Amino acid sequence: MQPVIFAEELSLSAARGRVYGPLSFTVTDPLSVLCGPAGSGRTSLLLTLAGRMKPDSGTLEVLGLLLPRQARQVQRQTGIAGFRDIDDLEPGVTAGAAVRERLAWLAPWWRFVPRVSDRQMARICGPVFGQLEVPSAGTVIWDLGEAEQFLLRVSLAMLSHPAVLFVDDIEQLQGSSARALVQERLAALAAAGTAVVVGAASLPTLPWSGSGIEPSTVLMEAH
Repeated sequence: MQPVIFAEELSLSAARGRVYGPLSFTVTDPLSVLCGPAGSGRTSLLLTLAGRMKPDSGTLEVLGLLLPRQARQVQRQTGIAGFRDIDDLEPGVTAGAAVRERLAWLAPWWRFVPRVSDRQMARICGPVFGQLEVPSAGTVIWDLGEAEQFLLRVSLAMLSHPAVLFVDDIEQLQGSSARALVQERLAALAAAGTAVVVGAASLPTLPWSGSGIEPSTVLMEAH
């Protein structure tokens, strides 16, 4: 089986010192957890794996593509969700407006993207929300629960049909029921064919239920 991710002696430094690494690991499973506490550089590593940041040294292949040389191709085949200050939702807008904005970003510049209907919302978000009720297009973001907001962010990331989805900071879901629900839906996406890599500060204690698969782990250390 070709690895989804292959990293060897991968590292990144900044003006204040090392951000992460050197790290060597291979990801082959459809669902994996990148476990790194505060100060480990976990978020930066996830963005590097998604082709959004450039490492200083080491070898990195994602989906058989060499980074950073083939970063554009990796960006087109990966999605990101749950990253602070990157894919945050604007609380005062509607769910439909958030979907429409993402559709417009993905569409050719000359194509007009009309207002999103409830039927479109169900079609776009249904595979991510599963049995959970999909919000109507007119639902304001701040009226959604934390699980629904997070799953909407995942739905937006899935609009580009990524081969790999990178999700950061599962602990930002403070409610245990919300976290368990999101974990279950991420596992379902992995079971359906999208490789999912989830960032966590510690190994999740809640079960990844309903998927029939358990995540592999990549461990990082604080420095």
